[in-house]
Amino acid sequence: MDENNNTQQTPEVPVFIIQREKKSQKKHWQTLLRRLAMAVAVLAVTLLAFFAYQWWRNQRDDNLPISVTEQENITKLQQPRVNEKAQIVMTTDSILGVPLEFYAIHGVRANIEFVEPDTLDKSVFLYCRSADHRADSVYRGALVVNGEEKESDGGRMGYMAMTGDRFVIGISGAEETEMKDYVISQGGSYFRQQVLVSANRIPHEFELHGKVERKAIGRIGEQYYFISTLDKETMWDFADALREYGFTDAVYITGGKDYCFYRDSVGTRHDIGDVSDYPHKKWAGIAPWLVFRKR
Repeated sequence: MDENNNTQQTPEVPVFIIQREKKSQKKHWQTLLRRLAMAVAVLAVTLLAFFAYQWWRNQRDDNLPISVTEQENITKLQQPRVNEKAQIVMTTDSILGVPLEFYAIHGVRANIEFVEPDTLDKSVFLYCRSADHRADSVYRGALVVNGEEKESDGGRMGYMAMTGDRFVIGISGAEETEMKDYVISQGGSYFRQQVLVSANRIPHEFELHGKVERKAIGRIGEQYYFISTLDKETMWDFADALREYGFTDAVYITGGKDYCFYRDSVGTRHDIGDVSDYPHKKWAGIAPWLVFRKR
């Protein structure tokens, strides 16, 4: 017999070695931390974008606070007129280094006219420019004269509305038409202009730049004023001075250097600007004049 055949071979027992690697656990936590960091970064960027958007919205003029809605101003136009003597009372003051003339308006009615008033017309107690217009005679912002809407390019948030013996100024979205439609139905007048002050706050940006003479129509409570600068001012300095003085709302009046006049309590005419510039021949019949006449 072959001895090799009689030898029993002992089978090999497989050995299993289980290794618990610390590296694997470390890698796992690193992955979790990396994902957490990415989530935090995404959240931070999202929050930053949100607050940046909110800041941007607050800088836009169409997010200015509004002191009086269009409907509230319509209600004011429907109130009986206040009986008071027709007169313009002029005072001067300097606010934040900006010298200003204030013309308090009393006892008059307002309308838009295309013929510049005669200096001898004693029914006129104050007049000035109103809406802007382009070189092609299209008006900047809505313009309504005696119930008829003129061609305009829209835009601008400030407005002045006049019906019967009453008038108001206000601020509203450029696409809001409730006030304009009401004025048209009443055969009144209406124009849009740039905002200087809205609910005691000024815009963050202005369309006009540089230093020139400036004018505005503003209100403190229910007292309305025509305001004129004595020197050349930026829009920002002009608006900031009006805000500081206490104006609730104020809208810009174009033609800051243009001649106009006012009358006092006894009807005496006082010139504003250089009377040698009267009458204005350029844009005659196109430029809309804001005219305050004795009731």
